[in-house]
Amino acid sequence: MSRFSVLFVCMGNLCRSPTAQEVLRQRATAAGLAESVRIDSAGTHSAHKGEPPDPRALAHAARRGYVLADRRSRQLTNSDFCSFNLLLAMDYGNLEELRRRCPPELQYRLRLLTEFCLHTRSPVVPDPYYGNAQGFEHVLDLLEDACDGLLTHIQRQLGSVPRGPVDEK
Repeated sequence: MSRFSVLFVCMGNLCRSPTAQEVLRQRATAAGLAESVRIDSAGTHSAHKGEPPDPRALAHAARRGYVLADRRSRQLTNSDFCSFNLLLAMDYGNLEELRRRCPPELQYRLRLLTEFCLHTRSPVVPDPYYGNAQGFEHVLDLLEDACDGLLTHIQRQLGSVPRGPVDEK
């Protein structure tokens, strides 16, 4: 089985992207794909480089069983565009920054995470940083939904899930 890699990207790598990283990590592990999927997160800006996730993100994630304490913010690098199959932005601003920095031949790897949502209709994962507790819970709802859809996409890319019903003729 080949390897597939995903990089989640938000502005500071403090709330949304490290949480998405852990949500997908748990789902990939539960699906038996821990060794087949490389998952990381980064920020488009360097203001918080090396810092742990926002304490509110830590607390809300922990209530749902996600442990983010070992994560440290890192800035997106030019090599990330070559190193990851998918670079998933949390919002339009971060997607635009990815498009600006990404070589033209690798633009196809850039997408919004919410494109993978199965049940929720939201154009973006909003930044909860300046909001309240409800914002962090809403982000978790979106990330869980999107990561469920993303996991199905990854399984198809790895060839571990049938693409549709088998025709028995």
